[in-house]
Amino acid sequence: MDDTSNLFPPSLAAAVRKLDPDDSEQILEYFKTHALLSREKALLQASVREQKKLLVENGKLKKDIEQLKVQLQDKKGRRTAKALLSPAPPPPTVNTAPATPVNQLSPAAGATAAARAPHSSTSQGRRRRGERKAGPTTVALSLGAEPRIDVSRLDLRVGRILGVRRHPLVESMSVQEVDVGENAPRMVVSKLSEKTQLEEGGFAVLLCNVKACKLKGVVSQARILCCSTSDDCIELLAPPTGSAPGDRVTFLNHPGEPDRELQSKQRVWERVQPDLQVDCRGVANYKGCGFEVKGKGLCRAPTLVNCTIK
Repeated sequence: MDDTSNLFPPSLAAAVRKLDPDDSEQILEYFKTHALLSREKALLQASVREQKKLLVENGKLKKDIEQLKVQLQDKKGRRTAKALLSPAPPPPTVNTAPATPVNQLSPAAGATAAARAPHSSTSQGRRRRGERKAGPTTVALSLGAEPRIDVSRLDLRVGRILGVRRHPLVESMSVQEVDVGENAPRMVVSKLSEKTQLEEGGFAVLLCNVKACKLKGVVSQARILCCSTSDDCIELLAPPTGSAPGDRVTFLNHPGEPDRELQSKQRVWERVQPDLQVDCRGVANYKGCGFEVKGKGLCRAPTLVNCTIK
């Protein structure tokens, strides 16, 4: 029996040979070739699906590892602070007075010493307790420095707008799909005026480490930075020419890595935002230090000057 039986039933091969004895072998070879190609195509498609699945799983594992690293660093910080805040043990008290043998004390003196002993030990215990209470307060004051609040804690990246649509529930809002150099684009919900240019393929600067939240039923995963002189005059902050999705926006005078996610209790964005300005040349800056994409240039407002960034 030839190897065609592995690809199609023997009855089919017999029928083909019976119908066309002369060309049956060529017909069977043709069927065999197509069957093998179909099998290889199916295997290739299965391999591609498996590869995509592995890429997604790898991305999830990377996120889990980053979260575990942050948790470990937080625990180390809390342990260090606890060790610094814990009071030092009180020094041992040394009694330098010569001890009087008990057998040399008169009965009256012994009674007097016994009556004084509890009072003395109680007063020493109170002083020690007072010292322990005062100790942490002094250390806490020395460690009570406010955490760093500046623009380096913001994760600002260049993004390319892939699509724009109206919010399904609020007419004054729009939903943008933006590529910020990750495996999948981010959804951004914005309340922008009709005059603001939101074009597919256009570039913008996004704040990417804000906490994702629902705005009227649609989850927003970032914030698009805009230049504004009033509610009716709003422009998207433009990255320099040649920027690519995912490029970091940095500040020469404020180095450092951004937070993984801004904590709402610290109100970092609210405290930094008033110092984000566009100067008289149209250049975006924080306290006079420009928004820079390294090797590519500075971020600017398309036409506005002397305005705020929000």
